[in-house]
Amino acid sequence: MKNLNQLWKGLALSLLIAVPSYILGLRFPIIGGPVIAIIAGMIIAIFLKEKKAFESGIRFTSKKVLQWAVILLGFGMNLSVVAETGLQSLPIILTTITVSLLTAFVMTKVLRIKGNTGALIGIGSSICGGSAIAAAAPVLNADDEEVAQSISVIFFFNVLAALLFPMLGTAIGFSTTDGTPFGIFAGTAVNDTSSVTACASTWDSMWGLGSATLDKAVTVKLTRTLAIIPITLVLALYRAKKAGSAEESRVSIRSVFPFFILYFIAASVITTIATGLGVSPSFFTPFKDLSKFMIVLAMAAIGLNTDIVKLVRTGGKPLLLGLSCWVLITLSTLMMQHWMHLI
Repeated sequence: MKNLNQLWKGLALSLLIAVPSYILGLRFPIIGGPVIAIIAGMIIAIFLKEKKAFESGIRFTSKKVLQWAVILLGFGMNLSVVAETGLQSLPIILTTITVSLLTAFVMTKVLRIKGNTGALIGIGSSICGGSAIAAAAPVLNADDEEVAQSISVIFFFNVLAALLFPMLGTAIGFSTTDGTPFGIFAGTAVNDTSSVTACASTWDSMWGLGSATLDKAVTVKLTRTLAIIPITLVLALYRAKKAGSAEESRVSIRSVFPFFILYFIAASVITTIATGLGVSPSFFTPFKDLSKFMIVLAMAAIGLNTDIVKLVRTGGKPLLLGLSCWVLITLSTLMMQHWMHLI
């Protein structure tokens, strides 16, 4: 009861932001609920004079609720459904992930970006935007400002991709009768799911392809999302190793290991087995919907805990890092598709 008394104000405030943000995100998928929530939270935080009463609830929502959201996200991932398309797109996915992570590593050093922001932007750019950042943030023990800055950078380039890539596809000469080539391009070169769907849907609408491009793009995107699992586990082991001696590492593995990722894997396995036994994939839709809302809720709390003035003042270098990842991912995707005779 004592914990509830400490948490409810911050939870309630985050919820008040999350509900309209989630609804607006459904209405404007090119932006998405998480981005709307984080921006709304940052703006409200400017005018929130007495923040102490809300702090515990905001912190709980930004950390624990975020982990629960990632666990529920696992129920949307059937490992067998993505196999066929995944194998086709796997060389491109592995190339873009490698390019993005190496670019983030090098540019973080060159630009002297401190903290976890560089790693979060690299992971978000290479895998699946906000969801990947949500999964990696607790593992890295990233603070709310680092998460907010990373989400903002990813959002900016997501919007650019959703607006520009259909025109780029036309200029390059992607097939206008088969949705596969542009679907693979959108699924690998665009970060966040909302922008992938917006980009692919635009291509379908432009050329009257029904949902052919969208189906392919979402499946490729789902395959990319699986990379959350090995990357977060590697990050956790790396953090544990940095603890020092073997005795310290034993203690620190327990304290830093992201056990919620194990639950995430378990949810994915349950989905795969259940659908293999004949359970309709739609059975898991409520879990995915709840996960999406909980991510919006967590982002509202992260926004409330962010100093927007400081964020704007220090935003130049992260934007340059995001631009580098975005450009090189796009170029490497196009080069791989050309090499594989997909364009």
